[in-house]
Amino acid sequence: MKQSLIVREELTFKANAEKVWDLLINPEMTKQYMFGCEVLSDWKVGTPIVWQGKNEANRDVVYVKGEIMEVVPQRKVTFTMFDPNLGLDDIPENYVDLTYDILPQKTGCKLIITQGDFQGAENAEKRFEESLRGWKMVIPKMKEVLHEAPPGE
Repeated sequence: MKQSLIVREELTFKANAEKVWDLLINPEMTKQYMFGCEVLSDWKVGTPIVWQGKNEANRDVVYVKGEIMEVVPQRKVTFTMFDPNLGLDDIPENYVDLTYDILPQKTGCKLIITQGDFQGAENAEKRFEESLRGWKMVIPKMKEVLHEAPPGE
């Protein structure tokens, strides 16, 4: 039996659930930490979600697309995701799920990020490793955006 390829990251914010939720769904916020990409969706189950940014020619590019699977405002959102620029077949097997769980704590919130399972998707191990590296860059920036870490930490 093959090992699952699931990214799981946890971080704690001093901010309340409303601010953490805004960090996740507000395009102006995501642009600051997600490699310049704005997240665009109406945040209703069954509707599209896209991560859009500018390329080197300053043209709009969709870097990730998917569908909203579950939404509990200020608590949880799950969506499928697929990078249409990888040259992979745009088929359900190549999409992976991403879930943000916001858990209120006494002094803020815990955010649990779960992405995968990449197992069964084309180029699974490479995509898994790239996602791991990507989150290691994004998470400190998320803290910066909410003013919870010094720049560069």
